[in-house]
Amino acid sequence: MNWIDRLERKYSRFAIKNLTKYLIIGTAFVFIISLFDDFRYIEALLTLEPSLVMKGQIWRLVTFVFVPFVGSFWIIFVLYIFYVFGTALERYWGSFRFNLYYFIGVLAAIVAGFLGEFWGGKVTSEFLYMSIFLAFAYLNPNYELLLFFIIPVKVKYLAWFDVVFTVLSIIFRPETRITALLSFTSFVVFFGKQVFDVYLLPSVKRLDRKRRRKKFKVIVSSVKTPEIVYTCCICGRTSKDHPELKFAYCFKCGSDYEYCQDHLKNHEHVIRR
Repeated sequence: MNWIDRLERKYSRFAIKNLTKYLIIGTAFVFIISLFDDFRYIEALLTLEPSLVMKGQIWRLVTFVFVPFVGSFWIIFVLYIFYVFGTALERYWGSFRFNLYYFIGVLAAIVAGFLGEFWGGKVTSEFLYMSIFLAFAYLNPNYELLLFFIIPVKVKYLAWFDVVFTVLSIIFRPETRITALLSFTSFVVFFGKQVFDVYLLPSVKRLDRKRRRKKFKVIVSSVKTPEIVYTCCICGRTSKDHPELKFAYCFKCGSDYEYCQDHLKNHEHVIRR
């Protein structure tokens, strides 16, 4: 039993059921309000601003997850995708594990917000949505999604696009760099060991085997084969000093006596007892 199982047994009663629906309702509510008021004002009131949180506006630790990060054209599509993936994960994991996955991401986003305060970083719910998508894609890589409600695409390909986009955000978007980096926290906590064991560990082992084979070849090539020297028991000449001579054993004398070609047939046989 791992630590997640222990937490679930102890705190499962505190899990928020249908969390995805509440998040979508909250986001849709904020979006609708912004249609009748200045969105910048709504955003300024709800986004995570660490300096204002420290002054007592603690609601920002929660409300930032409801602030839409896309415009009116995309909001329906984004919320629909989030609903599909979020409810599927909650059915697969159960409410507690889905809550844990999501709120680990929220905590990481809050940490990123406070770290980003030093250089004006901005925290949105964008990467929380991405972390949900990555989890779904990892568990259901061949699930087909109708992109723009028309084009069928397997989510594993979109997941790679998601990862590339996040990496590019880390490199080229300083204002979201920390948030993008920490957005992988939930995924690493839940799937890091599996990803390492299935994808990274075999590669590490292959590299280690190649390294050991290369090292073995170097050792073998550096070891010299011992030279066999034959000595004629009559004249004392050796195969090392006289490589032009041939040496052999006499089948009558046995393998203890070696003879050069001049004495192989010209010697007194040793009588074995």
